[in-house]
Amino acid sequence: MESLTIGKVAHLAGVGVETVRFYERRGLIPVPPRRESGYRQYPRETVSRIQFIKRAKALGFTLREIGELLSLRIDPETTCRDMQDRARIKIAEIDGRIKTLERIRRTLVQLTDACHGKASVSECPVLEALEDEMPCSLSN
Repeated sequence: MESLTIGKVAHLAGVGVETVRFYERRGLIPVPPRRESGYRQYPRETVSRIQFIKRAKALGFTLREIGELLSLRIDPETTCRDMQDRARIKIAEIDGRIKTLERIRRTLVQLTDACHGKASVSECPVLEALEDEMPCSLSN
């Protein structure tokens, strides 16, 4: 079995050495054995595991959730339905964030539309809204 240095793992996975160490500390990749010299000896599978982590992060999964996905991935009792359920939960979270961002956007558009640009800064609707209580459309 070919073993890789931490630098080689980082390079092949497209991350920094500190990222490899961080994932190791978080338990997302197994702690590798060390050579007599003290250098870590990573198996090649570590690169695939880090790439899995990167792809899951790109889809919005948190590191805690990724840890759960990795556990499910090796559990022989896990079904595709289990993974589908996790993905649906993530979709619902993303939909919630989109709604929040759309509400924020609408409020900012209203505030900027109310701003005539020529008034003094003391009469600026954007600043007034930030100094006062949050607009109703944001606090919902």
